[in-house]
Amino acid sequence: MTILNRHTDLDAFFSRLRGSADGLLMLDYDGTLAPFTTQRDRAIPYPDLRPILQGLAAGKRCRTVIVSGRSAAELPPLLQLDPLPEIWGSHGWERLLPDGRYIPPPLDRQAAHVLAEEWSWLNTLFPPERLEHKPASVALHWRGLEHEIQMTLRGLASKRWTHLHARAAVEIHGFDGGMELRARGRTKADAVVALLNEYTAQPVAAYLGDDHTDEDAFTALEDRGLRVLVRKELRPTAADVHLVPPVELIDFLEQWISHLS
Repeated sequence: MTILNRHTDLDAFFSRLRGSADGLLMLDYDGTLAPFTTQRDRAIPYPDLRPILQGLAAGKRCRTVIVSGRSAAELPPLLQLDPLPEIWGSHGWERLLPDGRYIPPPLDRQAAHVLAEEWSWLNTLFPPERLEHKPASVALHWRGLEHEIQMTLRGLASKRWTHLHARAAVEIHGFDGGMELRARGRTKADAVVALLNEYTAQPVAAYLGDDHTDEDAFTALEDRGLRVLVRKELRPTAADVHLVPPVELIDFLEQWISHLS
C-alpha cells in the first residue's frame, strides 16, 4: 500500500469509520475486484475476495455499491452474492437496487437513435465476441489481440465515431482494452455524487477503482472520502492511496470490515 497524498491519514480514516454509523464503500468491478480477461463473461472476483464481498454486502453499518462500466445486468452472475449489493451500471447511467428495483437510463431520443445505428454498423464488421451493447453505449473490445490488429480496430472505430463525437448526444471514451461510444451527460462521478447526496450527514466514504474512467469518481469524491487506485502499475491519478491487487486489496477490505465490527 502506497500513500500518494501527503495529507492522507489512513489511521484517522479508519478511526472515523469505527465511530461512524454510516460507511459507504464504492467499488469498480473490472480491474478492481476482478482481473481483466478476454472472456468477459468469466471475469469473476479475485480468489478469496468473494467471502469478503459477501460480508460487506450483508453488513448493517456499511453500504456497499458497485459502480461499473458494465451494464448492471451483467454483474449479478459474476458476483454471485446473496444479498446483492447496490449496482450502478453503464458509468452511472443505470441503477439496480438490492431489492431488485431497476432504474433505467434516461436516454434522449437522439442518443438512443445514434447508438442503435452504431450497434448495427459494429455487427457488420466485427465478431460478436468483440462487441458489447450496454443501455447507454456500444463498445468494441480488443484486449488480447495482437498490437497491429488493435490499432486497426481502434482506427476504424475512431474514424467513424469522431464525427459523431461532435454531436451533443454521444461521445467517445477509451478504456483499458477497447473503445466505446457513450451517451453524453453522465459518468461515474454522477453515481458518486448521487450516493453522497442521499445522506443527511456525510458518511465515511471510499471509492476503489483502477481505470481512467474512475478518475471522474475520484474527482467527484475530492475531500469527501478516500480515493483508492487499485492496479499493479501506478499511473498519474487523483487517488490518495495505491493498492496492488489482490493482496493489498484484500488487506484493505479486511481492515474496513474489522473497523465496523
